[in-house]
Amino acid sequence: MSSEEILKAKDEGLAHLKSIYRDDAETIIADARYGFISGLLKDVLAKPPVERLTLSDRIDRILVNRWLGIPLLLLVIFALFQFVFVLSDPLMEWISQFFDWLGGYAAGVSPEWLGSLLANGVLGGVGAVLTFIPPIFLMFIAISILEDCGYMARAAFVTDKVMHKIGLHGRSFIPMVLGFGCNIPGIMACRTIENPKDRLTTILINPFMSCGARLPIYILLAGAFFTQHQGLVVFAMYLIGIVVALIAALILRKGVFKGASSHFVMELPPYRLPTIAGVMAHTWQRGKAFLIKAGTVIFGIVVVVWLLSSLPWGVEYASADSWMGQIGSFFAPALAPAGFGQWQAAVSLLFGFLAKEVVIGTMGAILAIEGGLLGGTIATQLGWTPLIAFCFMVFCLLYMPCVATIATIRSETASWKWAGFAALYTTAVAWLVATLIFQVGSLFTG
Repeated sequence: MSSEEILKAKDEGLAHLKSIYRDDAETIIADARYGFISGLLKDVLAKPPVERLTLSDRIDRILVNRWLGIPLLLLVIFALFQFVFVLSDPLMEWISQFFDWLGGYAAGVSPEWLGSLLANGVLGGVGAVLTFIPPIFLMFIAISILEDCGYMARAAFVTDKVMHKIGLHGRSFIPMVLGFGCNIPGIMACRTIENPKDRLTTILINPFMSCGARLPIYILLAGAFFTQHQGLVVFAMYLIGIVVALIAALILRKGVFKGASSHFVMELPPYRLPTIAGVMAHTWQRGKAFLIKAGTVIFGIVVVVWLLSSLPWGVEYASADSWMGQIGSFFAPALAPAGFGQWQAAVSLLFGFLAKEVVIGTMGAILAIEGGLLGGTIATQLGWTPLIAFCFMVFCLLYMPCVATIATIRSETASWKWAGFAALYTTAVAWLVATLIFQVGSLFTG
């Protein structure tokens, strides 16, 4: 019998099983395996007449239910964003007002170039990023609570069936969830995946997971253009990232890394009440990295942005005639089909390759806001509409990961080929998706 005949017989057998049992073969085999184990245990294990269900068992009957598991997971994620926005809005307003006042004071510092550096560069750039400390730390707190209480393991379990359909398994979901905090630990967590093809696929789709560094971009634009639906819009960004990652995984596993995925077996830990000390420790560990980045990398970049926006001497600050304007004008036409063909948007995305928070920092330094929120300034000076803002968020979500993530991909795959591929294909996907949304959306918005 030839290999083609064997594969044909296999497909016919799988189709026959599905027509009888109304489920896929892997689930049927797993049920039979656990049924055999259960029967064997009844023969060799003595149990009390009435076996009490633990609290974890009762909760799992709902949270890992085959029909309710994924809808409840989406509901938990949506509730997480609502929690972040409701609590962070007043805190962000206070921080914004503080930097507005400080920027007005710094603008009067002599000599004039120093006042411009402090007001337009440092406070306009770094201050725009630091405004988002409250939602970022609240997000880390929420994720830490979900991890410590034992729900993240359930999330991997309930997504296993969906992941199998695209050629992966539930273990790949854990690095993807970690990518919500930062793509670097998410990619490094792929070491736990034994199958090389599963591991490489999970590494290459992890950049689509929206890391905490992208969150300030969403909050800024959602707050300015979608005031009544901020939480829903940010939730949509994370959902788009997951959907695009799953589609990319399906294409990679079916086209590039062909082969069967490995099986997924894990022990669900009991539910535990998170401790304040544990949650705060995890939150600070993640948040500290953001603060260090704001004080070093972002500070250095916004100074460079200010310098390029001021040169050559004598031009209007951050005008199209400045060196920054000339750089942006070179790349801007490529972004026009996606709706944001302004040079300011182009250079913000270009510097965002160094660190995603810099997208906001660059915008703040270029537009040199003096009072009011940066989002409102973007709407008035650049003429953005809600559709353009949404497309820009989608592009920021999907385009090439930061340089540190690219370096991590190189380290984990031991190949610059895959690191370069990740940078190029994610940017191509970002351009295609953002352009498609803008062009289709323009048909309905005029």
